[in-house]
Amino acid sequence: MTEIEDVTPGVYEHFKGGRYEVLALARHSESLEWHVFYRTLYGDRSLWIRPLSMFTESVTHEGVRRPRFRRAADQGLHA
Repeated sequence: MTEIEDVTPGVYEHFKGGRYEVLALARHSESLEWHVFYRTLYGDRSLWIRPLSMFTESVTHEGVRRPRFRRAADQGLHA
């Protein structure tokens, strides 16, 4: 599977615990780089965009290597 196939609309969890709803993937008009368009499922429910490569990368947090975002098991749209 490619990064584009791995990220589909739905609920994801950030490695620090926040929940986000991925709404769509889109390409930058100049660079053609793929980006993830998503919103927070807490607070002001603001909209965000992040390069796909950054969304799917792994990070080291508290000595453990893990995905920056992972699809939520229950897919609930609650905080």
